Parts: sequence; structure tokens; C-alpha cells
Amino acid sequence: MDRYDGFREFVRARQQSLARSAYLLTGDAHLAEDLLQSVLAKVAGHWPKLRLNGNPEAYTRKALVNEYLSWRRRIRRDLPSADLPDHGRSHDDATLNRIVLGQALRRLTARQRAVIVLRFYEDRTERETAELLGCSVGTVKSQTHHALGRLRALAPELAGLFSDAAPQEVTR
Repeated sequence: MDRYDGFREFVRARQQSLARSAYLLTGDAHLAEDLLQSVLAKVAGHWPKLRLNGNPEAYTRKALVNEYLSWRRRIRRDLPSADLPDHGRSHDDATLNRIVLGQALRRLTARQRAVIVLRFYEDRTERETAELLGCSVGTVKSQTHHALGRLRALAPELAGLFSDAAPQEVTR
């Protein structure tokens, strides 16, 4: 029996979702690939134990968030800007809203961004988010409130899309 039995299948089944989460955390496709690859390498090392008596999905998501937060602490600088050059192309409102929201997300603190990604992109409950981040539900509520307020300040043109409950369809 191979020690990685089931790992390849897990990666195939969850790779797109994990890659999307990594991209939302980093805001950069290449960094997202690096982040996910780093996390999957660590998960592979723990696979035999995870396969037998763990929850590989939850473990991998928590590892993804923790690795992202660790990178942000180590780097101590902002991730590359997503300011797009103006090539004179027109975009529909939904596209412009996604661009503006993406730029605003990159200006949040690492923890605020992680909370927004987990709560609203991955549709996690406050309790699940708290478990993944290793903090209390109260901290998740507070970080969510502050992050949404910061998003409203950074992108006032999108303020109508935010409530304290969730960013709406522009985020999907």
C-alpha cells in the first residue's frame, strides 16, 4: 500500500477550490501557485495520518491560511500591486467592480483579508472561520466588521454592495 493512497485524488478533487482561495488570499496568480504548492507539499508529508483519522480538507485549508499569514509576517511588505494599466478597453460594471474590490482587498491586513476570504468567498461560518484561524468567534466577528468598514472606505463606489453580512455578487 502506497503511503500517498488517496492524496492524488484529494488534490484532483479540491485543487481548483484551493487554488481560488490561495489567489484570493495573495491577489497574485503566481504567488497563489507557490502558496498552494508549499501547502500541498506539507500536507503530503502528513497524509498517512490525515487519511486514517483526520479531515484533510479542513487541515489543508487551515494550513493554507496559516502559510499565507506566515508569508505576510516574514515579508513585511505589501504584495505586488494589481493596478492594471489602462489600455483604453471598456469593461462592464461587474468587471470594474471586481477589479476595484480586488485592489481594496489587497490593502486589508493579512488577517482581515483571511477572514473575508473564508467568510464570504468560501462561505464558512463564524465558528469554522475561527477554527481555521485559531482564534475566537468574537475575533472573527470583530475582524469581519473592521474589514468590511475598511473595504467601504477604500472602495466607496462599492459601499452599496456591502452589508455587515456579506459582500454580494461582485465577489464571486
